[in-house]
Amino acid sequence: MLKTTIIGASGYTGAELALMVHKHPELTLSGLYVSANSADAGKSIGQLHGKLAGLLDLPVQPIVDVEKVAQECDVVFLATAHEVSHDIAPIFLANDCQVFDLSGAYRVDDEGFYTQYYGFEHQHADWLKKAAYGLAEWNLENIKQSQLVAVAGCYPTASQLAIKPLIESNLLDLQQWPVINATSGVSGAGRKATLTNSFCEVSLQPYGVFNHRHQPEIATHLGREVIFTPHLGNFKRGILATITMKLAQGVTAEQVKQAFTQAYQGKAAVRLCLDSLPRIQDVEFTPFCDIGWKVQGEHVIVVSAIDNLLKGASSQAMQCLNIHYGFDELTALV
Repeated sequence: MLKTTIIGASGYTGAELALMVHKHPELTLSGLYVSANSADAGKSIGQLHGKLAGLLDLPVQPIVDVEKVAQECDVVFLATAHEVSHDIAPIFLANDCQVFDLSGAYRVDDEGFYTQYYGFEHQHADWLKKAAYGLAEWNLENIKQSQLVAVAGCYPTASQLAIKPLIESNLLDLQQWPVINATSGVSGAGRKATLTNSFCEVSLQPYGVFNHRHQPEIATHLGREVIFTPHLGNFKRGILATITMKLAQGVTAEQVKQAFTQAYQGKAAVRLCLDSLPRIQDVEFTPFCDIGWKVQGEHVIVVSAIDNLLKGASSQAMQCLNIHYGFDELTALV
């Protein structure tokens, strides 16, 4: 059994991970931790998240000695702020832990990217180069081999899964950048209450226009520029991405269908909607990405839907763990 620790366990993603580890036949939960000054320190995970009461009543402990925690586990999930993951991931790595980082701290191999988009100077260029990008369906071999997996972001997951098959099959006219309009539920902003995610204040609105940090993550891993506009929706969980792209001259609807079918044949966490377009309610509380599309003339509109807390975070991290260790990809997820 792999001793598995979660840092940042009191948040929405941390709670989802705790439940998955509890259900996983090859993992045992070795510790749940939060920052030393967190108001959640000392409480049980079941007290913080009622759905875990009676299942997991382990205490959420303040992390004081990172080195000691690292020496007591085989696997760690970092559901922590970007700067925190940046600082503590190397400590776990130096202690031979397998690290799955759900922050953005190791997703893009470009030190300048972090100064511009994350507001800190990256100090671990060596680990940036070694990290595997955890987009499970598209990076299997690297995920299997790397000690550090930087789990893909929520918007980037929904967007890239919808775009990559068409790029890889050379079906797009990339003189016209793909235009991504995506809407997320408020749980994407985390558990801490702010005016921005207060129920009475949330309306459907765009944010981060032309400067959201997920745009360069998407563009970097697609190898193509995109226009990305995120929106905040007045619902709890889920992401729906609607992506407009121009097809290369002469490309048919049948070629588009073949590209998606071939890309995701045998990929357990992607479901193709051949007769309809995806809806958030069909993927809530599931590890799946649903993808559908329509072709008209020179354009294709692709729609993808995920649960932002699951395929956009925790279940993708667990899917990456399953890939890394050779377990069935959906172990503990369905």
